Amino acid sequence: MIHENEIDSLTPELEEELAAYATEQARELGLDREHYVEDVPRDFKASQRPHTTVLMGGLTLAHDELVCSALRGIGYVAEYLEVPTTDALQIGKEFGNRGQCNPTYFTVGNLVKHLQELRDVKGLSTQEIVSDYLFVTAGACGPCRFGTYVTEYRKALRDAGFDGFRVLLFQQQGGIKQATGEAEGLEINGTFAFAIVRAFIVGDVLNLMGYRMRPYEVVPGSTDAALAECKQLLRSTFERKGNAHLALVKCRRILSRVEIDRSQPKPVVSIIGEFWAMTTEGDGNYHLQRFLEQEGAEVDIQTITNWILFILWENTYDTEQRMHLREGDHGSKKGLGDADVTKKLWGLAAGDKLVRAVFHSYAACVGLHGYTLPDMTEIQELAAQHYDTFVRGGEAHMEVGKVIHFAQDHHNHMTLSVKPFGCMPSSGVSDGIQSVVTARFPDMIFLPIETTGDGAVNVYSRIQMMMFKAREKARAELDQALSDTGMDQATFQQRLRGSRRWRSIFSQPAHKVAGRAANLAYAIGD
Repeated sequence: MIHENEIDSLTPELEEELAAYATEQARELGLDREHYVEDVPRDFKASQRPHTTVLMGGLTLAHDELVCSALRGIGYVAEYLEVPTTDALQIGKEFGNRGQCNPTYFTVGNLVKHLQELRDVKGLSTQEIVSDYLFVTAGACGPCRFGTYVTEYRKALRDAGFDGFRVLLFQQQGGIKQATGEAEGLEINGTFAFAIVRAFIVGDVLNLMGYRMRPYEVVPGSTDAALAECKQLLRSTFERKGNAHLALVKCRRILSRVEIDRSQPKPVVSIIGEFWAMTTEGDGNYHLQRFLEQEGAEVDIQTITNWILFILWENTYDTEQRMHLREGDHGSKKGLGDADVTKKLWGLAAGDKLVRAVFHSYAACVGLHGYTLPDMTEIQELAAQHYDTFVRGGEAHMEVGKVIHFAQDHHNHMTLSVKPFGCMPSSGVSDGIQSVVTARFPDMIFLPIETTGDGAVNVYSRIQMMMFKAREKARAELDQALSDTGMDQATFQQRLRGSRRWRSIFSQPAHKVAGRAANLAYAIGD
């Protein structure tokens, strides 16, 4: 029998033998080299700002245009990338890693495509592109490939011949305290944050007006023509640091020239899902918004403002949870440490109120009346019985909470959830829970679709089948409204045409049902 003191005497010899064996095995497996450290080019000095072009993209075209104009207004040279196409998808697949979701391929490929055009079409040398251009993108972490996007950008750029091209990361949760390293030329301060957020909110109200008007325009294309005039006016306003409120009032006059007819029932279709897939307006989601409009729908989009409010809510919720820990909270970047918790919560609450106030002031100027920003606490409470609030990534619990809100408040006739094929937070988690939600609300039309960059015909076919049901619901709503108010269709249309108030796109009837025509019938009948 070996005694305990004999084991202790053998321990150093065993450890030495095990260490030697581990070294030998590592050498045979090729694991004895130094750990790889990625070269991250991000040197951007303030002195380089006047001759360095900042490239941005990835949102709607209105947002990208306005953000770049806002950056020009505070001293940057900025350009936006075009909406990604299938050509960008193929370039992304050529130079990217395997197994990525298609937003990665679309956005990474779109940047490489733009740089190739600068080199091959405009004649710039690779060195000029690397030294005089850089790209700024959003970053985040969580159970999603989004956390590796910036590495994918650098890998693809290196393999495409643009080694050393700078990709700077703007963390969504970082606020104005960004760890930009050597990129002092990208000065993240209050002026920068206000310029970006203002552009986001103005882009939101302009997009919302477009989706509110376009389904009811009498002359096809008149809404887009008016919006193009508005965007030009707003870009000029941002570049000269002008008054956005005054510019939006002028936009209201431009939009008022569009003739509309809201007497026909249009099914309201809400688009939710993975952030990029539900936001982009091109091949990345099969031009989903325009396809729905062609099928006779009024599209209800999710705004960037909603996401800003969610980030503020998330920080508030996490702070309220952590402030009750029994010991000091020094364990992470979100740790409270010795911070004044009350001051932080007041600051977050003030930020929420400020964002809402700015949004509603801009909305009032352009004529976007009757639009309500979501109560993020209410959305969380609706989702809580089905989705753990601490499960983050993607839109977290918001997809589930939104669907319940839509059903309970008669917000729409159909919900379409779009996400990339294999999206972990959306298709892997949220869609599984939605089956329980749809069982609670059997009258709700819920359609989840996944995008891969191809397969548009299959997606369109599935949407068209559900759109038939949504159109029937909208038609039944209007018929019921006409019956309740004692009108027929002809009388309703006659009264609508004769009402200066209700024939204006800026006048919104009280919400009783989902359909705009039915709500107008109730308002006119009353």
